[in-house]
Amino acid sequence: MVEVMAHIEVSTDIDRPLREVWDEVSTLENHAGWMADVESIVFEGDQTSGVGTVMNVATRVGPFTTMDVIVVEQWNAEHSIVVTHRGLVSGNGAFLLEPHGAGTRFTWKENLTFPWYLGGPVTAVLAKPVLARIWRSNLRRFAAILEEPAE
Repeated sequence: MVEVMAHIEVSTDIDRPLREVWDEVSTLENHAGWMADVESIVFEGDQTSGVGTVMNVATRVGPFTTMDVIVVEQWNAEHSIVVTHRGLVSGNGAFLLEPHGAGTRFTWKENLTFPWYLGGPVTAVLAKPVLARIWRSNLRRFAAILEEPAE
């Protein structure tokens, strides 16, 4: 049986220095504040950053909800966070940061596989544009948090 993954990549340019963007993106407990599809994040154990961090992430896309178990596999300060998804939807993802002019380019990549009993390859094809749209919005929301003027 051939597995079909949804390969999704979105990015945005943020008018803030790399260090500032890293400080926010590496604060994993804040992700529910800018990710519209994330309802909650609960860490397993006391670890909340770095390789080995495990998060139970309640996600919702339209009427569909799932518990996504996310494990941090790589943590490269001011560069990237790479994870695996071990929930109903499996795969891997990465947040990548790179200098871009005076600011930072934030790229979000995911490779996701959907179980056969949820439509497998058909769901992967249909989910790709929906998730890309949601995640582009998430990145805009993330950028807005960093770019809003301090009071």
